[in-house]
Amino acid sequence: MKIDSGQLAAFFAVLREGSFEAASRRLNVTPSAVSQRVKLLEERLGQILINRKTPSVPTPAGEPLARLAMQINLLEEEALREMGGDPLESDSPVWLPIAVNGDSLDNWFFEALDALPAEARMVFDIRMEDQDYSATLLREGTVMAAVTTDATPVQGCEVERLGVMRYLAVASPAFIERYFAAGVTDDGLHAAPMLVFNQKDSLQQRFVDSVTQRPLSPLQHTIPSTACFVEMVLRGLGWGMMPEIAARAALAQGRLKEILPGHWLDIPLYWQHWRIRSQALMVLTSAVRRTAALHLRTS
Repeated sequence: MKIDSGQLAAFFAVLREGSFEAASRRLNVTPSAVSQRVKLLEERLGQILINRKTPSVPTPAGEPLARLAMQINLLEEEALREMGGDPLESDSPVWLPIAVNGDSLDNWFFEALDALPAEARMVFDIRMEDQDYSATLLREGTVMAAVTTDATPVQGCEVERLGVMRYLAVASPAFIERYFAAGVTDDGLHAAPMLVFNQKDSLQQRFVDSVTQRPLSPLQHTIPSTACFVEMVLRGLGWGMMPEIAARAALAQGRLKEILPGHWLDIPLYWQHWRIRSQALMVLTSAVRRTAALHLRTS
C-alpha cells in the first residue's frame, strides 16, 4: 500500500497549522478540499488519524504518520536547497518544531540559538513543555527534538545527555523566618504555601517527599509564568524550587535563602532528536550540546 503524497501533505498541513482552515490557506485550497484529502487518507488506511479539535493533533494511529510526514517535509526542504547550493542557505528557511522546558528556555537554551551559524536559516516552533512530558511530543510526531528527562530513546530518535540542572528550594528571608525559624519540620512544610508552575510541576512535592517520611500535601499557589513564579517567591508569597543558575544572584544579594541548605534536587536533562540525516538538526544539536556544557552540571 502506498500513501498518496497530496493526501499526506494535507494531513501534515493540518497538524502544522493546527486546523483545517489554516491548512487550507497554506495549501491555497478550500477547507473542504483539505478535509476531503484527509478523509480519503483515513479511509485508505482504515484509521482515524486526526483529532478534530483546536489545535488539531494526531490520534495514536496517526502519530507514526505524523512523524513520517514531518520527516519527508524536512528532508524535501533540505534536498531542494542543496540542489541550489549550500543546504543551509535559502530564502525559504527550514521549519524546526522543538520542545523545551521553561527553566531551560529562561536560563540557557536561547544561547544555543544565538550560537547557530549566521548562514543557518531556520524557523523555530518552540513548544514549552515540562521536561518530564516533552518526550510525549516526540512520540506524537509534533516536534523533531526535545529537551527531556527521559533517557530512553523514543522510537526513531537518538538521545544524548546534556547535563544536570540543579534545583534549590528557596524563599524570602521573611518567609523562612515565619515558617522555618526553628528549621524545616513536617509541620512547617505542611503549613508553608508552596508555588507550582502548573499541574505537571512535581518538583516541589518531590522535594517535600525527600525530606519527610510523612505524606504531606502543603498549600500551594499555581502560577504558570516563570517570571511571576520568581516574583512571588521574592515577595514572600510561597517557597519554590528554582534552578541554581537562576537563583544565584538573588541568593548572593540576600533576597533569597535556601530553606534547607545543602539539600537540593538534581534533574538530568537529555536532548532527543529524530534519527535522520538532516543538516539543520545536526547544526542545532551541536549548538545545544555546546551551550548545555557551559551551563549545566556534569553530575
